[in-house]
Amino acid sequence: QVQLVESGGGLVQAGGSLRLSCAASGRTFSSYDMGWFRQAPGKEREFVAAINWSGDSTYYARSVKGRFTISRDNAKNTVYLQMNSLKPEDTAVYYCAADLGSGSRWPETRILSYDYWGQGTQVTVSS
Repeated sequence: QVQLVESGGGLVQAGGSLRLSCAASGRTFSSYDMGWFRQAPGKEREFVAAINWSGDSTYYARSVKGRFTISRDNAKNTVYLQMNSLKPEDTAVYYCAADLGSGSRWPETRILSYDYWGQGTQVTVSS
């Protein structure tokens, strides 16, 4: 079992920055990969970024590459998403997810391959 709790969402103007955090508990954090997804109103949930168990490999959706940075601190059982140069189209509920590895590949962008999910945190970017 893995429990995930996101924080750090909020309202920001276009061009601004936010840092999301996702605190994990349960299974040994350094044993699994992590991902960030988002879901905008009326749209399907989509992949944003992933980081492998050690933190030395990352992967991004094309829409956020160069603006967002995923990182993790295994000593703190936390994964982060630094979001810079935010755009109104980044407005969504952001979710962190844990990929325990069964049937997975790297990079893993498929929603169904992630085993545990947080409750989500709202990010709103005003124009």
